Amino acid sequence: MVKSGRFYDIRLANDDDWAGIWPFLSEIVRAGETYTWRTDVTEQQARARWLLPRPWRVFVAVTPDGRVIGTAKVGPNQDGPGDHIANASFMVDPRNTGGGVGRALAEHVLEAARRDGYRAMQFNAVVETNTRAVALWQSLGFEILATIPEAFRHPTNGLVGLNVMYRKL
Repeated sequence: MVKSGRFYDIRLANDDDWAGIWPFLSEIVRAGETYTWRTDVTEQQARARWLLPRPWRVFVAVTPDGRVIGTAKVGPNQDGPGDHIANASFMVDPRNTGGGVGRALAEHVLEAARRDGYRAMQFNAVVETNTRAVALWQSLGFEILATIPEAFRHPTNGLVGLNVMYRKL
């Protein structure tokens, strides 16, 4: 399924999309400000963590000329009896933030999760200083259930909290 955006489409990712995802994914992870991944993650490790097999689904936002400007993945937050709650992760190329790509990916993923039969979505680790992301999630109906104090080592702000966020689908 393709969802048209103003200057991009959102579709399922394929193996060829990794070449477009890796440059900005590595930039975001290496900055160490928003993801709980090791900042020295290798391309092979990152690919294995991002391009997960079913039941996970990975989406990309792609410009008409084929450039990947954002990506998201959605799948079960837990296995077994907890697999009816979705989890998702999002990354937007820093050169394309503020243009609605993150919101469009989020809306697309929420609808995909709903269609896949998930009952709710939970984010386990939204860095509290990532105020743009927190505001986006709250505007889409997520609530902060808890903030784990000093759970994230931010490179400039020191120890900051990680929000656990949730919304019903």
